[in-house]
Amino acid sequence: MGDACGIGPEIIAKWWRAGGGAAVVIGSPGVMQRAAGFLSPADRPEVVTLGSLAQHASLQPGQMGVWVPPGLPADLLQAPIGQVDVRAGQAAAACIREAVRLAQQGEVAGIVTAPLHKEALALAGEPYPGHTELLQAEGSPPGQPPAPVRMMLANDELKTVLVTIHVSLRQAIEQVTTASVLETIRITHASAQLWGMRHPRIAVAGLNPHAGEGGLFGDEERTIIGPAIEAARAEGVDASGPYAPDTVFMRARHAPGHPGEFDVVIAMYHDQGLIPVKYLGLDQGVNVTLGLPFVRTSPDHGTAFDLAGTGRADEASFAQAVRMARLLVAGRQSGG
Repeated sequence: MGDACGIGPEIIAKWWRAGGGAAVVIGSPGVMQRAAGFLSPADRPEVVTLGSLAQHASLQPGQMGVWVPPGLPADLLQAPIGQVDVRAGQAAAACIREAVRLAQQGEVAGIVTAPLHKEALALAGEPYPGHTELLQAEGSPPGQPPAPVRMMLANDELKTVLVTIHVSLRQAIEQVTTASVLETIRITHASAQLWGMRHPRIAVAGLNPHAGEGGLFGDEERTIIGPAIEAARAEGVDASGPYAPDTVFMRARHAPGHPGEFDVVIAMYHDQGLIPVKYLGLDQGVNVTLGLPFVRTSPDHGTAFDLAGTGRADEASFAQAVRMARLLVAGRQSGG
Protein backbone atom coordinates (compact mmCIF):
# COMPACT_ATOMS: atom_id res chain seq x y z
CA MET A 1 0.00 0.00 0.00
CA GLY A 2 2.93 2.35 0.57
CA ASP A 3 2.62 5.49 2.68
CA ALA A 4 -1.02 5.92 3.69
CA CYS A 5 -0.65 9.71 3.58
CA GLY A 6 0.67 9.75 0.01
CA ILE A 7 -0.78 8.86 -3.38
CA GLY A 8 -0.07 5.13 -3.09
CA PRO A 9 -3.58 4.03 -2.05
CA GLU A 10 -5.16 6.24 -4.73
CA ILE A 11 -3.04 4.92 -7.60
CA ILE A 12 -3.76 1.36 -6.48
CA ALA A 13 -7.51 2.06 -6.52
CA LYS A 14 -7.28 3.71 -9.94
CA TRP A 15 -5.24 0.83 -11.33
CA TRP A 16 -7.85 -1.56 -9.94
CA ARG A 17 -10.56 0.37 -11.77
CA ALA A 18 -8.76 -0.45 -15.02
CA GLY A 19 -8.93 -4.19 -14.31
CA GLY A 20 -6.47 -4.96 -11.52
CA GLY A 21 -7.63 -8.54 -11.15
CA ALA A 22 -5.33 -11.17 -9.67
CA ALA A 23 -3.63 -9.13 -6.97
CA VAL A 24 -3.96 -8.73 -3.23
CA VAL A 25 -3.56 -5.35 -1.57
CA ILE A 26 -1.58 -5.52 1.66
CA GLY A 27 -2.61 -2.63 3.86
CA SER A 28 -5.51 -0.95 5.61
CA PRO A 29 -9.06 -1.59 4.37
CA GLY A 30 -10.07 1.81 5.76
CA VAL A 31 -7.31 3.62 3.89
CA MET A 32 -8.14 1.79 0.67
CA GLN A 33 -11.83 2.58 1.14
CA ARG A 34 -10.93 6.25 1.51
CA ALA A 35 -8.78 6.10 -1.63
CA ALA A 36 -11.58 4.41 -3.57
CA GLY A 37 -13.72 7.42 -2.72
CA PHE A 38 -11.69 9.48 -5.20
CA LEU A 39 -13.21 7.43 -8.03
CA SER A 40 -16.65 7.87 -9.50
CA PRO A 41 -19.30 5.61 -7.96
CA ALA A 42 -19.41 3.52 -11.13
CA ASP A 43 -15.64 2.88 -11.00
CA ARG A 44 -15.30 2.51 -7.25
CA PRO A 45 -14.15 -0.98 -6.11
CA GLU A 46 -15.79 -2.66 -3.16
CA VAL A 47 -13.11 -3.13 -0.52
CA VAL A 48 -13.21 -6.60 1.07
CA THR A 49 -11.12 -7.48 4.12
CA LEU A 50 -9.68 -10.94 3.49
CA GLY A 51 -9.88 -13.53 6.25
CA SER A 52 -7.50 -15.76 4.30
CA LEU A 53 -5.59 -15.43 1.06
CA ALA A 54 -7.62 -18.30 -0.35
CA GLN A 55 -10.68 -16.07 -0.09
CA HIS A 56 -9.24 -13.89 -2.86
CA ALA A 57 -10.10 -16.52 -5.46
CA SER A 58 -13.81 -16.20 -4.64
CA LEU A 59 -13.99 -12.42 -4.98
CA GLN A 60 -16.42 -11.05 -7.52
CA PRO A 61 -15.56 -8.56 -10.27
CA GLY A 62 -15.33 -5.11 -8.76
CA GLN A 63 -14.19 -6.37 -5.37
CA MET A 64 -10.73 -5.47 -4.05
CA GLY A 65 -9.26 -7.90 -1.56
CA VAL A 66 -7.19 -6.31 1.23
CA TRP A 67 -4.96 -8.35 3.52
CA VAL A 68 -4.25 -6.68 6.86
CA PRO A 69 -0.65 -7.13 8.06
CA PRO A 70 0.35 -7.48 11.71
CA GLY A 71 1.51 -4.25 13.30
CA LEU A 72 -0.81 -1.91 11.43
CA PRO A 73 -1.53 1.14 13.66
CA ALA A 74 -5.16 1.12 14.81
CA ASP A 75 -5.42 4.89 14.35
CA LEU A 76 -3.82 4.98 10.89
CA LEU A 77 -6.82 6.76 9.37
CA GLN A 78 -6.15 9.69 11.69
CA ALA A 79 -2.79 10.34 10.01
CA PRO A 80 -3.30 13.50 7.92
CA ILE A 81 -3.16 13.08 4.16
CA GLY A 82 -0.27 14.88 2.50
CA GLN A 83 1.93 15.06 5.59
CA VAL A 84 4.75 13.04 7.10
CA ASP A 85 3.38 10.91 9.94
CA VAL A 86 4.98 8.24 12.09
CA ARG A 87 1.89 6.02 11.79
CA ALA A 88 2.20 5.98 8.02
CA GLY A 89 5.84 4.96 8.36
CA GLN A 90 4.92 2.16 10.75
CA ALA A 91 2.19 0.94 8.42
CA ALA A 92 4.42 1.03 5.34
CA ALA A 93 7.08 -1.06 7.09
CA ALA A 94 4.47 -3.53 8.36
CA CYS A 95 3.11 -3.96 4.84
CA ILE A 96 6.58 -4.64 3.43
CA ARG A 97 7.40 -7.22 6.08
CA GLU A 98 4.14 -9.05 5.48
CA ALA A 99 4.61 -8.95 1.71
CA VAL A 100 8.08 -10.45 2.07
CA ARG A 101 6.76 -13.18 4.37
CA LEU A 102 4.06 -14.10 1.87
CA ALA A 103 6.53 -14.11 -1.02
CA GLN A 104 9.00 -16.29 0.86
CA GLN A 105 6.24 -18.78 1.63
CA GLY A 106 5.10 -18.84 -1.99
CA GLU A 107 1.72 -17.30 -1.16
CA VAL A 108 2.27 -14.49 -3.67
CA ALA A 109 4.25 -14.58 -6.90
CA GLY A 110 5.77 -11.13 -6.60
CA ILE A 111 5.60 -7.77 -4.85
CA VAL A 112 4.71 -4.35 -6.26
CA THR A 113 5.31 -1.58 -3.75
CA ALA A 114 3.52 1.75 -3.77
CA PRO A 115 5.70 4.72 -2.70
CA LEU A 116 6.72 5.18 0.91
CA HIS A 117 8.21 8.28 2.53
CA LYS A 118 11.75 7.92 3.83
CA GLU A 119 11.25 10.48 6.61
CA ALA A 120 8.13 8.71 7.87
CA LEU A 121 10.04 5.43 7.82
CA ALA A 122 12.79 7.00 9.92
CA LEU A 123 10.26 8.44 12.39
CA ALA A 124 8.92 4.91 12.81
CA GLY A 125 12.36 3.83 14.01
CA GLU A 126 13.28 1.90 10.88
CA PRO A 127 17.04 1.96 10.20
CA TYR A 128 16.57 1.75 6.44
CA PRO A 129 16.69 4.63 3.94
CA GLY A 130 14.03 3.12 1.72
CA HIS A 131 12.22 0.14 0.25
CA THR A 132 15.28 -1.48 -1.29
CA GLU A 133 17.25 -1.72 1.93
CA LEU A 134 14.23 -2.88 3.96
CA LEU A 135 13.44 -5.56 1.39
CA GLN A 136 17.08 -6.62 1.39
CA ALA A 137 17.09 -7.06 5.16
CA GLU A 138 13.73 -8.81 5.37
CA GLY A 139 14.39 -11.02 2.34
CA SER A 140 17.58 -12.54 3.72
CA PRO A 141 17.56 -15.87 5.60
CA PRO A 142 17.49 -15.51 9.42
CA GLY A 143 20.91 -15.26 10.98
CA GLN A 144 22.64 -14.49 7.70
CA PRO A 145 23.94 -11.15 6.44
CA PRO A 146 21.73 -9.41 3.88
CA ALA A 147 22.27 -10.67 0.35
CA PRO A 148 23.63 -8.06 -2.07
CA VAL A 149 20.94 -6.35 -4.11
CA ARG A 150 20.95 -3.77 -6.86
CA MET A 151 18.47 -1.21 -8.17
CA MET A 152 17.38 -1.34 -11.80
CA LEU A 153 15.25 1.30 -13.50
CA ALA A 154 13.62 0.01 -16.65
CA ASN A 155 11.10 0.69 -19.35
CA ASP A 156 10.47 -0.91 -22.73
CA GLU A 157 13.33 1.07 -24.29
CA LEU A 158 16.12 1.05 -21.73
CA LYS A 159 17.27 -0.84 -18.64
CA THR A 160 19.95 0.47 -16.28
CA VAL A 161 21.41 -1.05 -13.12
CA LEU A 162 23.30 0.98 -10.51
CA VAL A 163 26.56 0.05 -8.79
CA THR A 164 25.84 2.61 -6.04
CA ILE A 165 22.42 3.92 -5.02
CA HIS A 166 21.43 6.44 -2.34
CA VAL A 167 24.73 7.98 -1.28
CA SER A 168 26.41 11.30 -1.99
CA LEU A 169 28.35 11.64 -5.23
CA ARG A 170 31.60 11.73 -3.27
CA GLN A 171 30.68 8.49 -1.49
CA ALA A 172 29.53 6.92 -4.74
CA ILE A 173 32.93 7.48 -6.34
CA GLU A 174 34.61 5.93 -3.31
CA GLN A 175 32.27 2.92 -3.47
CA VAL A 176 33.06 2.17 -7.12
CA THR A 177 35.52 -0.68 -6.66
CA THR A 178 36.43 -3.67 -8.78
CA ALA A 179 34.53 -5.86 -6.33
CA SER A 180 31.36 -3.73 -6.38
CA VAL A 181 31.33 -3.45 -10.18
CA LEU A 182 31.91 -7.19 -10.60
CA GLU A 183 29.17 -7.98 -8.08
CA THR A 184 26.78 -5.72 -9.99
CA ILE A 185 27.59 -7.45 -13.28
CA ARG A 186 27.04 -10.87 -11.70
CA ILE A 187 23.70 -9.89 -10.13
CA THR A 188 22.52 -8.31 -13.39
CA HIS A 189 23.52 -11.34 -15.44
CA ALA A 190 21.85 -13.82 -13.08
CA SER A 191 18.67 -11.74 -12.84
CA ALA A 192 18.39 -11.33 -16.60
CA GLN A 193 18.73 -15.08 -17.06
CA LEU A 194 15.90 -15.62 -14.59
CA TRP A 195 13.71 -13.41 -16.80
CA GLY A 196 14.41 -15.54 -19.86
CA MET A 197 17.45 -13.75 -21.35
CA ARG A 198 19.81 -16.67 -21.86
CA HIS A 199 22.73 -14.53 -23.02
CA PRO A 200 22.13 -10.96 -21.81
CA ARG A 201 24.35 -8.31 -23.37
CA ILE A 202 25.63 -6.09 -20.58
CA ALA A 203 27.25 -2.72 -21.26
CA VAL A 204 29.25 -1.10 -18.47
CA ALA A 205 29.49 2.69 -18.36
CA GLY A 206 32.65 4.45 -17.31
CA LEU A 207 32.87 6.74 -14.31
CA ASN A 208 34.63 9.70 -15.90
CA PRO A 209 33.84 11.85 -18.96
CA HIS A 210 34.57 9.93 -22.17
CA ALA A 211 35.32 6.88 -19.97
CA GLY A 212 38.53 8.57 -18.88
CA GLU A 213 39.84 9.29 -22.39
CA GLY A 214 42.74 6.89 -21.96
CA GLY A 215 43.55 8.20 -18.50
CA LEU A 216 43.44 11.91 -19.29
CA PHE A 217 40.28 12.43 -17.20
CA GLY A 218 40.82 9.75 -14.58
CA ASP A 219 42.10 6.20 -14.47
CA GLU A 220 39.21 4.37 -12.73
CA GLU A 221 38.22 2.81 -16.05
CA ARG A 222 41.63 1.16 -16.40
CA THR A 223 42.33 0.34 -12.77
CA ILE A 224 38.88 -0.51 -11.40
CA ILE A 225 36.09 -0.96 -13.96
CA GLY A 226 38.10 -2.68 -16.70
CA PRO A 227 39.40 -5.46 -14.44
CA ALA A 228 35.84 -6.14 -13.22
CA ILE A 229 34.63 -6.53 -16.80
CA GLU A 230 37.53 -8.85 -17.61
CA ALA A 231 36.76 -11.00 -14.57
CA ALA A 232 33.09 -11.22 -15.56
CA ARG A 233 33.97 -12.21 -19.12
CA ALA A 234 36.23 -14.94 -17.74
CA GLU A 235 33.10 -16.31 -16.03
CA GLY A 236 31.25 -16.44 -19.35
CA VAL A 237 29.29 -13.20 -18.93
CA ASP A 238 28.74 -11.08 -22.05
CA ALA A 239 29.90 -7.83 -20.46
CA SER A 240 31.74 -5.11 -22.33
CA GLY A 241 33.07 -1.61 -21.80
CA PRO A 242 33.74 0.65 -20.06
CA TYR A 243 31.89 2.91 -22.48
CA ALA A 244 31.57 6.68 -22.51
CA PRO A 245 28.57 7.44 -20.27
CA ASP A 246 27.22 10.15 -22.59
CA THR A 247 26.68 7.73 -25.50
CA VAL A 248 26.25 4.20 -24.13
CA PHE A 249 22.60 4.73 -23.18
CA MET A 250 21.71 5.80 -26.71
CA ARG A 251 23.46 2.73 -28.07
CA ALA A 252 21.47 0.50 -25.71
CA ARG A 253 18.08 2.11 -26.33
CA HIS A 254 15.52 -0.16 -27.97
CA ALA A 255 13.33 1.81 -30.36
CA PRO A 256 11.23 0.97 -33.45
CA GLY A 257 13.63 -0.04 -36.18
CA HIS A 258 16.56 0.09 -33.76
CA PRO A 259 16.86 -2.96 -31.46
CA GLY A 260 19.74 -1.57 -29.41
CA GLU A 261 23.24 -2.96 -29.03
CA PHE A 262 22.82 -4.01 -25.39
CA ASP A 263 20.10 -5.46 -23.15
CA VAL A 264 21.10 -3.53 -20.05
CA VAL A 265 23.56 -0.81 -19.03
CA ILE A 266 25.39 -0.79 -15.71
CA ALA A 267 25.90 2.74 -14.40
CA MET A 268 28.29 3.76 -11.67
CA TYR A 269 26.01 6.10 -9.71
CA HIS A 270 22.40 7.21 -9.25
CA ASP A 271 21.99 10.17 -11.60
CA GLN A 272 24.22 8.73 -14.30
CA GLY A 273 21.89 5.77 -14.71
CA LEU A 274 18.47 7.16 -13.86
CA ILE A 275 18.38 10.39 -15.86
CA PRO A 276 18.37 8.62 -19.26
CA VAL A 277 15.48 6.34 -18.27
CA LYS A 278 13.46 9.12 -16.64
CA TYR A 279 13.97 11.34 -19.68
CA LEU A 280 12.11 8.75 -21.76
CA GLY A 281 9.03 9.23 -19.55
CA LEU A 282 8.38 9.27 -15.82
CA ASP A 283 5.15 7.37 -16.33
CA GLN A 284 6.98 4.49 -18.02
CA GLY A 285 9.90 3.85 -15.67
CA VAL A 286 9.80 0.95 -13.23
CA ASN A 287 12.11 0.32 -10.28
CA VAL A 288 13.15 -3.34 -10.02
CA THR A 289 15.18 -4.76 -7.13
CA LEU A 290 17.71 -7.33 -8.35
CA GLY A 291 19.18 -10.04 -6.13
CA LEU A 292 16.08 -10.80 -4.07
CA PRO A 293 14.66 -14.35 -4.04
CA PHE A 294 11.36 -12.95 -5.37
CA VAL A 295 10.21 -10.36 -7.89
CA ARG A 296 9.82 -6.80 -6.62
CA THR A 297 8.93 -3.73 -8.65
CA SER A 298 7.67 -0.24 -7.88
CA PRO A 299 6.62 2.88 -9.78
CA ASP A 300 9.25 5.48 -10.56
CA HIS A 301 7.92 8.26 -8.34
CA GLY A 302 7.47 9.17 -4.70
CA THR A 303 4.58 9.80 -2.36
CA ALA A 304 3.69 13.13 -4.04
CA PHE A 305 2.21 14.68 -0.90
CA ASP A 306 1.21 17.73 -2.94
CA LEU A 307 -1.19 15.55 -4.94
CA ALA A 308 -2.35 13.30 -2.10
CA GLY A 309 -6.03 13.74 -1.36
CA THR A 310 -6.78 15.68 -4.54
CA GLY A 311 -7.91 12.77 -6.69
CA ARG A 312 -5.46 13.85 -9.42
CA ALA A 313 -2.76 11.20 -8.98
CA ASP A 314 -1.76 9.35 -12.15
CA GLU A 315 -1.58 5.56 -11.91
CA ALA A 316 0.35 5.03 -15.19
CA SER A 317 3.73 4.26 -13.60
CA PHE A 318 2.11 1.92 -11.07
CA ALA A 319 0.38 0.09 -13.91
CA GLN A 320 3.75 -0.30 -15.63
CA ALA A 321 5.23 -1.65 -12.39
CA VAL A 322 2.52 -4.32 -12.17
CA ARG A 323 2.97 -5.17 -15.84
CA MET A 324 6.73 -5.51 -15.38
CA ALA A 325 6.28 -7.68 -12.27
CA ARG A 326 4.00 -10.04 -14.15
CA LEU A 327 6.46 -10.30 -17.03
CA LEU A 328 9.33 -11.07 -14.65
CA VAL A 329 7.27 -13.62 -12.73
CA ALA A 330 6.32 -15.31 -16.00
CA GLY A 331 9.99 -15.42 -16.99
CA ARG A 332 10.94 -17.09 -13.71
CA GLN A 333 8.10 -19.58 -13.90
CA SER A 334 9.02 -20.55 -17.47
CA GLY A 335 12.47 -21.54 -16.24
CA GLY A 336 14.26 -18.76 -18.07
